[in-house]
Amino acid sequence: MAVSAAAEGPRARVRRALRRTWRRVRRSGVDYFRGDGADWTAMAALMLTVPILVAGTLLAPAWCPPVAVVLPVVVGGIMLRPSSLLLLYALVAVALLVETVYLEAWDRAGGGLDIGGGVAPGSILVVIAVGCAGLTLAQFRSRVGVPWRGGGTMLFDLRERLRVQSQIPALPKGWHAEMALRPAGGQSFSGDFLVATRTAGGRVFEAVLTDVSGKGMDAGSRALMLSGAFGGLLGSLPPHEFLPAANGYLLRQEWAEGFATSAHLVLDLDTGDYELLSAGHLPAMHLVAGSGRWEEKSAEGPLLGVYEGAKFDGVRGTMRSGDVLMLFTDGMVEAADRDLIDGVDRLVGEAERYVTRGFKDSAWRLIDAVAKDVNDDRAILLICRL
Repeated sequence: MAVSAAAEGPRARVRRALRRTWRRVRRSGVDYFRGDGADWTAMAALMLTVPILVAGTLLAPAWCPPVAVVLPVVVGGIMLRPSSLLLLYALVAVALLVETVYLEAWDRAGGGLDIGGGVAPGSILVVIAVGCAGLTLAQFRSRVGVPWRGGGTMLFDLRERLRVQSQIPALPKGWHAEMALRPAGGQSFSGDFLVATRTAGGRVFEAVLTDVSGKGMDAGSRALMLSGAFGGLLGSLPPHEFLPAANGYLLRQEWAEGFATSAHLVLDLDTGDYELLSAGHLPAMHLVAGSGRWEEKSAEGPLLGVYEGAKFDGVRGTMRSGDVLMLFTDGMVEAADRDLIDGVDRLVGEAERYVTRGFKDSAWRLIDAVAKDVNDDRAILLICRL
């Protein structure tokens, strides 16, 4: 016969609550030793290190000073979870207390230890400061959900994926293309990226150069997400449907800084005919070998991620032998001390120096020449018909 909660006595309710609490603790303990709490081995090693250091301090304080207990605190901040770290800190606090009491007693007894009468307050403050820093790192790592051993590996893998997605596919004989990308501040992640592929049986070369709002690490995560999405869309949709689809994708993300600029190039490798579509991106520059002049190719279209139903109108052209097409982001031409037009003129002037060399290996040289000290993401794509 079931007994209602109201009919139970206080002791029965307390016993039932204690049983529930014990089951939760037991389950959390099992999860700790099985799952993402597998740092118990590191925890055990560090907990064992603390009394060893204390013993060294008590036996040979000249070689093992009291502040040596900061070593497991540093390692624990790198390796352990916050809950494990607090247990380690408690043990370190007990160790400091034991050292202080023992060394002061030894000093009063005339033991001859030249350590100033115990653990100095400055040493304790150093341990506390290091412990606070380690706890902050552990909490951040726990919030992200990345173990200390895999965090760097994951970031390296993400960076390599972004680099691989920016690689240009092999072009047929008679064509040369190269791309250079340099994040702001020497960081590993950039808000600029390129996705490129060959469609129509390899006859058409499509490339999308994108500049995400922000720079460096601030825009790197969004750039990585967009590069994957754009790479899936590119080649799967007709050329004139790519930018509208990309615009809809950004609008669905509802990011606080959810806009980007893109230049979409569709180049026929057999005839040299191309069409350039733009979403608020800077114009491309086309070097016409026959006249030796640079022509501005400016397509019309709004920024991606601003409003629905955006229209993108392209501009057409033809690349002949010796022609060069140059696409770039604003980091290549914008600076606080010059106008945009002056930046474009400077880029074109530097690019003319490499015309006689066929533009091979010149993308990085152009970044160094015109945007070496610019604190912004920089990217440039060069395509030459030999």
